[in-house]
Amino acid sequence: QVQLVESGGGLVQPGGSLRLSCAASGITFSAHVMTWYRQAPGKEREMVARITKDGGSTDYADSVKGRFTISRDNAKNTVYLQMDTLKPEDTAVYRCNAVRTRFGKKLDYWGQGTQVTVSS
Repeated sequence: QVQLVESGGGLVQPGGSLRLSCAASGITFSAHVMTWYRQAPGKEREMVARITKDGGSTDYADSVKGRFTISRDNAKNTVYLQMDTLKPEDTAVYRCNAVRTRFGKKLDYWGQGTQVTVSS
């Protein structure tokens, strides 16, 4: 059974930091591209950050560049999102996603999400 379990969300003041984690089980973690998405109430889902299978390349939404850092530890089957200088507009449910292509078929898994609220 595939599970992606996010943790680390919470309430933080503007300018503060949080570190999200997404622990994977039931998949060959190192074979998956990992992505963090977020969705705020009334808004569309947004790609926040993506990291390649070996961690050698990353990509970020313009809105978080320079503030957020994605990383992964393939030995621990975990992907992280370090979020610094948080702003109220970062408030959203953050979910991790794992994707790989196997035998021509796309395999796509999602976590349940963790709430991040940035407010004074």
